[in-house]
Amino acid sequence: MGQDQSVVSEGPPVTLSECSLDAVADYIKSGKARRIVVMTGAGISTAAGIPDFRSPETGLYANLAKLNLPEPEAVFDLNFFKTNPKPFYVLAKDLYPGNFHPTISHVFIRMLSSKGLLHQLYTQNIDCLERAAGIPSELIVEAHGSFANQRCIECKTPFPHDLMRDHISRAEVPRCTQPNCNGLVKPDIVFFHEALPSLFYDRIHMADSADLALVMGTSLQVHPFASLPEQVPRHVPRVLFNLERVGSLGSHADDVLVLGDCDTGVRKLADALGWREELEAEWRQLVGKKEAKKQLQGVTKRDAELYDEVTRLADEVDEVLHLKDQEASRKASSEEGEQHAEGITEQQPENRSENSHIPIESQVPTLEVSPQPTGTARDSTPETSKASATATESLAHPAARVSSDYSPGFGLPGDGNKWKY
Repeated sequence: MGQDQSVVSEGPPVTLSECSLDAVADYIKSGKARRIVVMTGAGISTAAGIPDFRSPETGLYANLAKLNLPEPEAVFDLNFFKTNPKPFYVLAKDLYPGNFHPTISHVFIRMLSSKGLLHQLYTQNIDCLERAAGIPSELIVEAHGSFANQRCIECKTPFPHDLMRDHISRAEVPRCTQPNCNGLVKPDIVFFHEALPSLFYDRIHMADSADLALVMGTSLQVHPFASLPEQVPRHVPRVLFNLERVGSLGSHADDVLVLGDCDTGVRKLADALGWREELEAEWRQLVGKKEAKKQLQGVTKRDAELYDEVTRLADEVDEVLHLKDQEASRKASSEEGEQHAEGITEQQPENRSENSHIPIESQVPTLEVSPQPTGTARDSTPETSKASATATESLAHPAARVSSDYSPGFGLPGDGNKWKY
């Protein structure tokens, strides 16, 4: 499952032998990739079950709706927090570290660190799963902050972890314990109207010295984090693990797109590197058999739901095309009949009307369906409309492909349920 490709690139790759995960693996194994920079978003934590507070299906949305928020995003608005901090702590109770476990993508990044290959990890996530996976804190830049620390928003005094956990477990608002303060306490999460941590700006230059960049599970819509991939030199390979193409990824000669969920893409790279056994073992040892099975079942469920959705859309497209084809056939038959009648009329000049000199169009209109492109993804252009891109990608999208490159147990193509419990 999954497909690696490069789109709208500048030409043949400069650094890689080809634009594929196998070539990326060869590049790493050759020793030429010693400073790997990783940039992550919410997509690497999806398998852990971390809910999306905007979705009405998660339960978090329902809880927040009861609190009469002006909009869901208000829960992360500093001005709103100062007047009504309760909604944030209702949310924090469900999101607080300890409720979730690292995914195999987190453990893969830790493996890069243990092998001396991780140059810097930039993450948008506030879930602290990078720390839980064992990635050294000195290699992590939490661009949007995290639950790792907390402090008073007035006097800036740090607040004890045990007291914070106690308050959050009861969804209660903590207050500063300093004399004559009583200010609101907030985790070091970047809210709207707050600046990013200074560490982000202190370390942003490290992307310039990368010899390989892995971009994982991010929409690259929030700035300034979204600009990080642009800091990477143009000759340096950039690999995107994501459900869809984002930002400028795919436009450089050595870009590789691995479209699909992050964990599946990471497993493919681990296979190519010969690290799969080690990766699976470390992940299972860290999270336990029960959690590992839960995460795998969640991915399988999402794959099935996506496949059903793509099948439904394909059926709808087929139905529309069939109806249009029928309409075109009827129209063609009708016009052929008119032409035949006109021919008969021309053979009987005594019946010609005074308007018979007006020409009749002899060309029958036909329904034209553009063929699927036969080239690689390089032949596509970013200017393609979102609607047409969705229709095209529904056939090539890795999450929609259930073929010889898909195995429900996340094993190699054709190896059945090698990794299935």
